[in-house]
Amino acid sequence: MIHPVIMAGGTGSRLWPLSRQLNPKQFLKLTDERLSMLQMTVARLDGIAAADPLLICNEEHRFLAAEQMRQSGFDDARIILEPCGRNTAPAIALAALQMVNELGDDDEDPVMLVLAADHLIQDVAAFQAGISRAIPLAQQGSLVTFGIVPGHPETGYGYIHRGSELAPGCFAVDSFVEKPNLDTARTYLASGDYLWNSGMFLFGARRYLKELEKHRPDILAICRAAVDDASQDLHFTRINASVFADCPEESIDYAVMEKTNDAAVVSLDAGWSDIGSWSALWEVSEKDERGNSFSGDVIAHETSNTLVRADSRLVATVGVEDLVIIETKDALLVAHKDKVQDVKKVVETIRNDGRHEHMNHREVYRPWGVYDSIDSGKRYQVKRITVKPGAKLSVQMHHHRAEHWIVVSGTAQVTNGEKTYLVTENQSTYIPVGQVHSLENPGVIDLELIEVQSGSYLGEDDIVRFEDLYGRT
Repeated sequence: MIHPVIMAGGTGSRLWPLSRQLNPKQFLKLTDERLSMLQMTVARLDGIAAADPLLICNEEHRFLAAEQMRQSGFDDARIILEPCGRNTAPAIALAALQMVNELGDDDEDPVMLVLAADHLIQDVAAFQAGISRAIPLAQQGSLVTFGIVPGHPETGYGYIHRGSELAPGCFAVDSFVEKPNLDTARTYLASGDYLWNSGMFLFGARRYLKELEKHRPDILAICRAAVDDASQDLHFTRINASVFADCPEESIDYAVMEKTNDAAVVSLDAGWSDIGSWSALWEVSEKDERGNSFSGDVIAHETSNTLVRADSRLVATVGVEDLVIIETKDALLVAHKDKVQDVKKVVETIRNDGRHEHMNHREVYRPWGVYDSIDSGKRYQVKRITVKPGAKLSVQMHHHRAEHWIVVSGTAQVTNGEKTYLVTENQSTYIPVGQVHSLENPGVIDLELIEVQSGSYLGEDDIVRFEDLYGRT
């Protein structure tokens, strides 16, 4: 049995404005109308003799990750929370240490399948066949990575130069190569001896820790101390944040794979893409006879080789080609496909200007449901709030704002100071400034309401929580 580890960190800034810091690409439905990238990663494990996956994600994404895992059939998904990003070598060490700790003194070396949550694999059967080829190598002590058979001279990926063949489709690693220029990439493609570095791995947990201790003992020591002082919060594992903050930031390639004498690579031709840019998404999307990929309400005239995603309104194009047009409720991106790598510079400008469009969408997900900021002004804000059945917002108060709630559908149980009462459709209630209050959905259908906030300050940090089901402070 293998033990899947899914790395779900990262912000995906090159896919702005769809990908935001608090709702990044791994949690978005980019290539499937039903499943997010994370959920597609989980789904492709079906048919493999595997334990329940272990997820590693950022602290700020914990409820979003837990909800998507619940939708995938894992109500009590195991999730390690990274208090800060330190790249892949420490993240994988955290997972390996947790697995070894769970085994105790058992001599078994659990075989870890390390996957990224934001990769696309179109041929699941080929992917699973590659894993089957890799398992014997990992059981013999190799640290296996998966190399993608290149389909074109790509300059955006690192490469693996394969060495001698160990088994059909399996090779020793001769060397890892940095991202090449175009002429060098063409040479690699023509030789047939180079593979794209996918960032997926298979190896024993103890085996990985042994190599990490050999090559980067400083990383292992800090990760071990952080895990040894971990705590459980619901089904989240919280490692010691102050200890982990001192961990060096290093990728597994630099820390281990490029230094070990036991690296192996399994050749994989499975329709892989890391969806690292809008042009990459266009390349893997279904297109019409003019090379266009449209999603949402789109009208096109004399348009070719263009990607359009319309989230909330009609988008019309006339006489354009080779463009990326991404519309959301609060932002619009128009870019040439050859320049989409520079989208992250727009995100940097937004951040440096003190704006908020890089952080989240108008719709914000919470463990109890979701809210949509419909309108706002100098002293007011209007939200549409949806509360899931059985869910409850924290018991809280605000120093600077009052709230007026109007129920649109469902039933709300409201605590307003010393009083608790029900509010049903077309009814409303008022929460004064400074009043301790809470909101709960006691019913079996979603509770939808309109919240009108008024006051001198309307920021989300004007919340004093007294009690919370979800461990928020």
